[in-house]
Amino acid sequence: MPLVTLLFSMLWVGVGATLVMDLWTLLLKRLGIATLNYAMVGRWAGHLGAGRWRHQAIAKAPPVRGELLLGWLLHYVTGLLFAAILVGLASPQWLQSPTLWPALSFGIVSVLVPLCVIQPALGAGYFAMNTPTPLRNCLRSLATHAVFGAGLYLAGLVRVALFA
Repeated sequence: MPLVTLLFSMLWVGVGATLVMDLWTLLLKRLGIATLNYAMVGRWAGHLGAGRWRHQAIAKAPPVRGELLLGWLLHYVTGLLFAAILVGLASPQWLQSPTLWPALSFGIVSVLVPLCVIQPALGAGYFAMNTPTPLRNCLRSLATHAVFGAGLYLAGLVRVALFA
């Protein structure tokens, strides 16, 4: 597969999967279920640029200019990075003939990033242990990342249908 095609395909799959995840979280919000506020991710990133990695409670940290935009940008960059990792693990051949299992299993495993890196950095603790409902929060994150994995697969299928 030519490099330009490979890069376009990973971009397509990463953005597509992230959009599927966003539709899922929009549904959760409409059902009254709390989801991640990407402004807090942007706030964390803004403070990270100033040398602060970890917070007791990111919501209590001083706001950062453009934090909402920065948070959403990081969200989509992460989706692109995850799509590239999937392709690296499964091989570029996966993009020509996507299968569910590698995408879904990668999506599920990818939940370790928020549970073990992002949540502790934001003040929620490992596996959301500093929140009132850690198990529920972990299960919600797991479901969201499973949806992301399904989105990787769906975006791969759409890419093949439209561009192959």
